[in-house]
Amino acid sequence: MASNIIVEQQFSHKFTVTVVRAESVTKGALGDLLDTPDPYVELFIPTAPESRKRTKHIDNDINPAWNETFSFILDPNQQNVLEITLMDANYVMDETLGTTSFEINNLSLGQKKTESFLIGKATKVYLELSLEICTKLDLRFSLALCDKEKQFRQTRRERVMLGIKKLLDMEKPRFLPSSPEEVPVIAIAGSGGGFRAMVGYAGVMKALFESGVLDCATYIAGLSGSTWYMSSLYSHPDFPNKGPKDVNQELMSRISSNPLRLLLPKHITNYIQALWTKKATGQPVTFTDIFGMLIGETLIPSRMDIKLSSIQEKINQAQSPLPLFTCLHVKPDVSELMFADWVEFSPYEIGMAKYGTFMTPDLFGSKFFMGTVIKKYEENPLHFLMGVWGSAFSILFNRVLGVKDTAGGSTMEEELEQIKPQHIISEDSLDDDEPRKGGRENQEAEDEYHRTAQASWGQRMITSLFSDSSLFNTREGRAGKVHNFMLGLNLNTSTLFSPLSDVPYHNPPPEEEVDAVTDPDEFDRIYEPLDVKSKKIHVVDSGLTYNLPYPLLLRPQRTVDLIISFDFSARPSDTSPPFKELLLAEKWARMNKLPFPKIDPKVFDREGLKECYVFKPRKGEKNCPTIIHFVLVNINFRTFKAPGVPRETEKERELADFDIFDDSETPFSTFNFQYSNEAFTRLHDLMEFNTLNNLEVIKEAIKDCIVCRKENPSSGHGLFSLSEIPKKKSIKRDLRAKSSNS
Repeated sequence: MASNIIVEQQFSHKFTVTVVRAESVTKGALGDLLDTPDPYVELFIPTAPESRKRTKHIDNDINPAWNETFSFILDPNQQNVLEITLMDANYVMDETLGTTSFEINNLSLGQKKTESFLIGKATKVYLELSLEICTKLDLRFSLALCDKEKQFRQTRRERVMLGIKKLLDMEKPRFLPSSPEEVPVIAIAGSGGGFRAMVGYAGVMKALFESGVLDCATYIAGLSGSTWYMSSLYSHPDFPNKGPKDVNQELMSRISSNPLRLLLPKHITNYIQALWTKKATGQPVTFTDIFGMLIGETLIPSRMDIKLSSIQEKINQAQSPLPLFTCLHVKPDVSELMFADWVEFSPYEIGMAKYGTFMTPDLFGSKFFMGTVIKKYEENPLHFLMGVWGSAFSILFNRVLGVKDTAGGSTMEEELEQIKPQHIISEDSLDDDEPRKGGRENQEAEDEYHRTAQASWGQRMITSLFSDSSLFNTREGRAGKVHNFMLGLNLNTSTLFSPLSDVPYHNPPPEEEVDAVTDPDEFDRIYEPLDVKSKKIHVVDSGLTYNLPYPLLLRPQRTVDLIISFDFSARPSDTSPPFKELLLAEKWARMNKLPFPKIDPKVFDREGLKECYVFKPRKGEKNCPTIIHFVLVNINFRTFKAPGVPRETEKERELADFDIFDDSETPFSTFNFQYSNEAFTRLHDLMEFNTLNNLEVIKEAIKDCIVCRKENPSSGHGLFSLSEIPKKKSIKRDLRAKSSNS
């Protein structure tokens, strides 16, 4: 049985040190004759993050008074030792005057004391020391939804109830919700697929908005290319007061020119400046940062400063569905096809449901230790997240440029299968906790150092972009990287609970169904935990494991009844079976003991290629969503310009006569980042038509969900917090020393 990994809510210790003063600072008799000391104190705790702190130096003073206070976050299970070093600031090289140490574990909790420390034979340094339990936790430890999302759901349910009654106007009462409890939770999902997915999702959203279906949805989820459209839509100042129509017109204009024009030197200079600023603060920087800027400048050029948290104003009265975005956390030594943790992003929270750890969006990328922020950075802009969510294209940038890559696959999916872990993971070249050693802080020298380093780093970045450098050809350094927000936490496993669920799953599927799909190694190590000792983690495009954002919607706490899913994934041909990604989603759900309707691939043989397929729960299967699976096909659109309205002119028929994947000259390649107005219109209008052409299918599914809700009132499953789970039933084992599969 799968292990559930639960993060223990441990309390760290906050150790506060005030460097008060020193007496009789000396460099020795000869040294004092030549120069009066310019002393400062350096504090170092090897076991602490942000482990080194220092006072300012005081010129020509043998009895200096600093009165500077510093704080460290400590793991109480470690042997924590404070090293105190008295230094003399010099122009060339600072001089160590002496060192002593203090066993922090000897200090009692709540105790505050002043200690004098003898340095050498004559000098005393006075410190005020205190130790307390750190009650400020910046991570939320729970499997439950956050309070803001719970409030959103409650308010949105009232709006959805009105939306459903309007959509199903004139229906019999048994098909309409008569109370909020009978309102189904409906989610829209979009796959990855580059600009093809983005443009297709644009057409879908226009159809859903204008038909009234969007008013019935609680969630919109996206992956990779679909997140780019969601970002453009939700960051637009006129949405949701105006619908997607105007946003889509702007989008068509923006992608009619090639975004690679933004790699010209005049633009690159601005990117290098932004990246240097980020790097200088101690944050990791990779090629994904540049790629995010390219995507942002292309799609939201006037909104480059917008943040994910600011999108809260678009949902503060539940006036539109809650947007959910995703990426993966991957390991350096394991293929993402075997191991990946799904990271979810909403305007309210970012985190990993697998561990029950979440934070507010403004903290993503900050330095954490044991659940507490030890160094906060400014919230990353939305375009950085867009780069992370779609980072497969950063990793495979050769293909974006049209350069023949070593992998040589004809589709993104084929190429991704050949990526080795070392292609997307590079070792940290610098330890950010170690300060640059040198002499006295001289502002001019410091500025010159930064200018020189910045120019050198920028030159290397540009060289790596436009030359045959190893970085450019091996894909190293292209995956996104952030500080590990689970650094220092303690992980346990429980065999009774699903990794995403705080209640047991009562309908375990037959074992043979779990491995009936694709490669048996797929997801082979998904039960393994994240490395809580790693200072940084790599975050990449979720399409690297499979191309649909189902994990966001399958969290039992979200109680989703109906998923209307749009798959824009590449296929070998227009007539190929369209279930590969959906089958992988099913396998992932089964392995995580999450309810998922049985996906029967033989429906393709029975019913042929269709615009959408409906998969319902099996009889007696509890808490299982219905899935409407839309695929990217051009069937009825060739002969109808709107549902039931035939094409009449030759020009109308010619516009609609196109293939998606069969045409070698198709503009709809995964790696095409420039769409003519005609190509945009064709793909946008095709998916708008396909959605509207199956509006009755959507309505019937909604009615079924309402009837099901009436017959089986929601049990409210999935609303517990970790503290409410009966601990006596869970069997835990410490994973700190060694992680293993069970």
